[in-house]
Amino acid sequence: MSAATQSKQDTQEKTSPARVTGYRRVLLKLSGEALMGGSEYGLDSTVLAQIACDVKAVRAMGVEVCLVVGGGNIFRGMAGEGAGIDRATGDYMGMLATVINALALQSAMERVDLQTRVLSAIPMSAVCEPYIRRRAIRHMEKGRVVIFAAGTGNPFFTTDTAAALRASEMRCDALLKGTKVDGVYSADPVRDPGAKRYERLDYLEVLSRDLKVMDAAAISLARENKIPILVFSIQNAGAFPDVVSGLGRFTVIGEKGASDGTA
Repeated sequence: MSAATQSKQDTQEKTSPARVTGYRRVLLKLSGEALMGGSEYGLDSTVLAQIACDVKAVRAMGVEVCLVVGGGNIFRGMAGEGAGIDRATGDYMGMLATVINALALQSAMERVDLQTRVLSAIPMSAVCEPYIRRRAIRHMEKGRVVIFAAGTGNPFFTTDTAAALRASEMRCDALLKGTKVDGVYSADPVRDPGAKRYERLDYLEVLSRDLKVMDAAAISLARENKIPILVFSIQNAGAFPDVVSGLGRFTVIGEKGASDGTA
């Protein structure tokens, strides 16, 4: 092997994502409410811009990024039942809301020069691509950010479950859930100042204690595929790249004794 080749390999090893962050590919789960900012409904352009910049910072580390976004800032399927809408129909309406959010995120990311693709579990070729697993993987291999919309494409499943499903299908090293608080608490810290914050939890602890961080199907799917879940506050600028780097405040949900992969 020539000296030039050896030097190139050494440089690649020093700057590889695995050495810098411990991750090769991650999935970021965003709730629809996270996109509202201080509003009671809809989208906040400042929040969208902040998330786009954070995703760009993670991509600059060499980490491949995909996202799943909820639609609660526009419509919730469960809320539709109160208006006399059939649950399945309400869930489909919620899926359409996630497509709106995904397109808004795509626009924000393209403004910071990130190549982005929206893939929807409900085909709507006029505005986005249909979800095809191999196509999504190929997009990320080419350096594009992939946003998964329309949940799983099925009613009665949450976007948390969709996030765990897509993270499993994409072979992600971690699932990062951006919330309004900086980790998992024993109770709502806004309503209960004495709520205990956890640094690390086992999947089964989350299920047995009925902690409301994600639904049981999502936790079980992540456990089955050994994907650690990192819960952090998306409201702070720079939080996403910090967590990917192993910095900042977050709660790790995983197997006891297992590494979460952060540096």
